[in-house]
Amino acid sequence: MSDDDTWVGIGRPPVNRRQVGMKLLWICIWLAFMSAPVKDLADGDHTGWDTVLGSLGLAAFVCAYLHLVFRYTARSPIPARAVGFLTVPVTLTVLTVLATVLSLRLGLPWLVLFVYVCVSVGAALRLRAAAWLIPAVTALMVGLGLAIGGDGARSLIVALVPPALLVGFAMTGVRQLVRTTVELREARATVAQLAANEERLRLARDLHDLLGHSLSLITLKSELAGRMLPGHPDRAALQVADIEQVSRQALADVRDAVTGYRRLTLAGELAGARTALAAAGITAEVPTATPAPDTLPAGSEEALAWGLREAVTNVVRHSGAGTCAIGLTSRQTLAGRFLELTVADDGRGGAGITPGNGLTGLRERLAAVDGTLTARPADTGRGFRLTLSVPLGERL
Repeated sequence: MSDDDTWVGIGRPPVNRRQVGMKLLWICIWLAFMSAPVKDLADGDHTGWDTVLGSLGLAAFVCAYLHLVFRYTARSPIPARAVGFLTVPVTLTVLTVLATVLSLRLGLPWLVLFVYVCVSVGAALRLRAAAWLIPAVTALMVGLGLAIGGDGARSLIVALVPPALLVGFAMTGVRQLVRTTVELREARATVAQLAANEERLRLARDLHDLLGHSLSLITLKSELAGRMLPGHPDRAALQVADIEQVSRQALADVRDAVTGYRRLTLAGELAGARTALAAAGITAEVPTATPAPDTLPAGSEEALAWGLREAVTNVVRHSGAGTCAIGLTSRQTLAGRFLELTVADDGRGGAGITPGNGLTGLRERLAAVDGTLTARPADTGRGFRLTLSVPLGERL
């Protein structure tokens, strides 16, 4: 099973059981700080009735807490009225009441529950509301601790106040990060859709410019030939010959246009590589322009573009890399000037010493333009490095 089936991206809801389990695991790790109430119950210093009520109350508190935090760290926050069968105000009220009652009934160790109330407030409420409610919950915890009193009350309060405030406000940052990530993802999808729409409009304009005049001329000459055919078949034959010539020229224009649409460009593949790596969560170093574009033959540019596409596809699908650096440099050698494209990642490296179909095809493309390909482990000892080189201009 791939890593994509296990890990959940920021702002993305879990889509399978494995992702749900992984997310719950990370949230439940922080429940370790509830060891104080659990130890208090396990010590047996309370009556049987208090122990039962404390256990049930703690279980209800944990369920409500997980319900709220899981929902609001899994995707972009939604209006309070839509959180399952419990609204946000009701859930926060339940958490606060349970923390208060359990602390008053069972003692100081249960004050730690207010830290989790602050976390829930930061995760579920907007910053404006959380900014005053987190200090209010912390003040309630301090007041209850002073009211309960006993040995170590003040030291326990001093120890709990910083985590309550810091972790509560930290969760507001996590909430904002989730919202920002979702908005950026939606904006990226919108930009991609707008780009696709613009490309369709450009294609429509080009087809109109290419075929509009030719088809109109063919229609007129066809009508003229039809009228001449009964009385002047020789003149109608001339019109038919013109129709054939115009049709052949239109067909050639369409083929040229389609070839231009299909031909890969290095600039376009660099932009596509930047988008693909970012979408895969890989930190990318991608140049913004190609050096010496005027001296780069079209065939060499297309070979490099295909190589870049293949290399980036392998990095995204197979490498497990965290970073990928793409470099373009112009080198002067005794054999002439060369443009060198490098793609280096810090992933797992190659699957073996035998080149696959992708690298074999790239070598054939590069050989057709007198280029070369080198594939080896990265200089850092971790990852893979692919180098493609094509001549710029005339070779010596």
